[in-house]
Amino acid sequence: MLDIQSAAAETPHLIRREDYRPPDWLVPDIALDFVLDPSATRVKAVLSLVRNGAHARPLRLEGAGQEPLALRLDGTPLDADAWRRDGMALLIDLPGDAHRLETEVEIVPETNTQLMGLYASGGLLCTQCEAEGFRRITYFPDRPDVLSRYKVRMEADKARFPVLLANGDPIAQGDLEGGRHWAEWHDPFPKPCYLFALVAGDLAVNRDSFTTMSGRAVTLGIWVREADIGKTHHAMAALKASMAWDERVYGREYDLDVFNIVAVSDFNFGAMENKGLNVFNSRYILADPDTATDADYDAVAGVVAHEYFHNWSGNRVTCRDWFQLSLKEGFTVFRDQSFSADQGSAAVKRIEDVRALRAAQFPEDGGPLAHPIRPEAYMEISNFYTATIYNKGAEVIRMLSTILGPTDFRAGCDLYFTQHDGTAATCEDFVAAMEEASGKDLARFRLWYSQAGTPRVRASIDWEAPGGRARLKLAQDVPATPGQPVKEPMPLPLKVSLFGELSGESFGGERLVMLDEAHQEVLFEGVSERPILSINRGFSAPVIVETDRSAADLAFLSGHDDDPFARYEAMQQLMIDTLLSAVSTGEADHAPVIDAVRRTLTNNALDRAFIAEAVLLPTEAFIGDQMLVVDPDAIRRERDALRIALGSELIDEWRAAYAASKSGPFEYSPSAKGARRLRTVALGYIAAAGVPDAPRLALAQYRGADNMTDRQGALGVLANGTAAEREEALADFYGRYKGDALVLDKWFTTQALSTRDDTVEVVEALAQHPDFTLANPNRLRSLVGAFTANQRAFHDASGRGYRFLADMVIAVDRLNPQTAAKLIPPLGRWRRFDTHRATLMKAELEWVLATPGLSKDVFEQASKSIV
Repeated sequence: MLDIQSAAAETPHLIRREDYRPPDWLVPDIALDFVLDPSATRVKAVLSLVRNGAHARPLRLEGAGQEPLALRLDGTPLDADAWRRDGMALLIDLPGDAHRLETEVEIVPETNTQLMGLYASGGLLCTQCEAEGFRRITYFPDRPDVLSRYKVRMEADKARFPVLLANGDPIAQGDLEGGRHWAEWHDPFPKPCYLFALVAGDLAVNRDSFTTMSGRAVTLGIWVREADIGKTHHAMAALKASMAWDERVYGREYDLDVFNIVAVSDFNFGAMENKGLNVFNSRYILADPDTATDADYDAVAGVVAHEYFHNWSGNRVTCRDWFQLSLKEGFTVFRDQSFSADQGSAAVKRIEDVRALRAAQFPEDGGPLAHPIRPEAYMEISNFYTATIYNKGAEVIRMLSTILGPTDFRAGCDLYFTQHDGTAATCEDFVAAMEEASGKDLARFRLWYSQAGTPRVRASIDWEAPGGRARLKLAQDVPATPGQPVKEPMPLPLKVSLFGELSGESFGGERLVMLDEAHQEVLFEGVSERPILSINRGFSAPVIVETDRSAADLAFLSGHDDDPFARYEAMQQLMIDTLLSAVSTGEADHAPVIDAVRRTLTNNALDRAFIAEAVLLPTEAFIGDQMLVVDPDAIRRERDALRIALGSELIDEWRAAYAASKSGPFEYSPSAKGARRLRTVALGYIAAAGVPDAPRLALAQYRGADNMTDRQGALGVLANGTAAEREEALADFYGRYKGDALVLDKWFTTQALSTRDDTVEVVEALAQHPDFTLANPNRLRSLVGAFTANQRAFHDASGRGYRFLADMVIAVDRLNPQTAAKLIPPLGRWRRFDTHRATLMKAELEWVLATPGLSKDVFEQASKSIV
């Protein structure tokens, strides 16, 4: 057994929110001079320093392994005894209150496999500084509450790096002797160093312009490889739509003369909101019908919007410290979700967002890595870029919007931006602005920032027929989480409605109920027939709801509820209840589900995109989340049985839906997307029915597709089967797209998600494929990340899936600790599984922790997951 206490003694200490202290020294201005070269980049920095307050503490400059080549204070070289080290940081005792410090270092971008700081990617030099990457570039007080105005000069070989970009606006450029050139950029807006950005390389640009609401012209540019320029038009349209939407909905106008986006191949995140120079993972910029699915198109638009919206919710108003991360991320996710909902089907977007929350954040809240959206402590901040910070953080903002209403919420946002523009703020500042603007007391609402865990709500209806009254009885419980064994009741805004069992009419329409106690009753008058409860409509609170509604009640709501999300939710709950009953008793009554799906599938009044989401079975992982002890084998058996029954009993309906959903030439519109989505869902059910022509039908769709959505949809259906058409399609897909890294990622993912019995062996073999690499985060996620999401394969009783993941974590940790740490959570759920699997999973965590030289990133995740 590994001695966790001994290992932990060698790790960095915890950084605690309660220990926050304002910076000792401020840096109002910084000038950076780069002589760029992949093998040896020289960085000169000139910092204007101002003592912050009355104290005698030294200047602390964070570093990450580099050595100072020169240090000058107010023009005079510093002797070696004038500064000292504290770990990798430099400490300098300074007299007086203001100074000018010059530093010079040399770094090696081409060996930077962590992809933090300045690194090389596909012939480019680019940066990623959030959260603590700037210290890898030069010595600096690397914390988000030190805001500076940046002036940047870059010099490089012109043939190799003809494009030189940085934050802000360009101010000068020119040529030098020896085939070199230079460029200068200036950002007039103070920003923290995590928002610094630089890109140099041979890039083509898609240029456009946008005129702001005050009449200013902004030059837009999306910079990519020349071969990819044709795939940037959707991203450009999304950028312009985002700029217009933020003006219309939030009154926020862009503030620089240029806005640039650069796509890079190697990136730990989805994108980065650096002021005026967003750096993107290429998968969230490049899209055309042949290489990108509808989901990819949606993701490009959503991420472009997200990073643009950060210009105000993150850049103009930034975070005081990293404990406030959800201040910018949760708020901005809410903003990008709202934007995407406005661009297409709001109902389908809400379903997708809640599905993502439940798939990633609910398990996080219920496991060893649970934390509030404002954490109290961390070892490595990169481990807190989590679904809780982003997705749950967005739900907290959504609840504020629901509680306050659109007018007061907008007033609160305006006040927040006005009060804190150009500063580093806190979550408390945001809530206080909402209070001041609305006049409402949000003291109890602040619990959402300090308590972890997903509240569970129990709801039941007592109907008093003679008096025509119904009493809604509510109770809530917030389960214990690590470090928080006892919780207070949370304020939960629950949208509810009651429907008559016979008439289908709503009694009084929708009602907002604020549940803020452990137990509460709500009285409804004028209820003339047995009511059926519709609760948490629109998913108004991020909670788990338990009711005593029968299968008949859920079937009724799936066909009659006037809230699209509640209608979807009723269908999902009906399916889950049926499957859980079958898992526990071994007996299944599929008829209610089949009838409900038939009614939905044949309801011509419903949007096809909504139908496609409503008739999908819950994932095996989500079914497991509803069980005290997850039984992957039983879940697989009963889910497959229900899927086969749905396919077989409704084969004619599926064929009709499939034929009716065939569309003409590719069009990116809500109706066309809905048709393609339903077409692939129907094809999957036809294949599940086992009809002889299913493989041929799928291969015909694959061959005839004029877009990636239809092609990958057909490939996914074939990849789950054993017909000869499977190998033909996989081989063709690889041959067709092996030169396109982003599309080849789909080839890896499709096989990693396969429901076949040999998926573990296939994934192990793919890890040895010549096109697989640990160095590219996208490729790693496409295989290893997808595999861990495949419950039946990952939790194979042999334990091979667990060992595969552990080996990947250890190997990746040597290259990129941040990415390696994000692979740990699936093993951390070992307590949820049977003794056999739990023992195997825990043993792999111990194996990881016993690895010499383990990064603090992986150590923190693994050590928290095992205790």
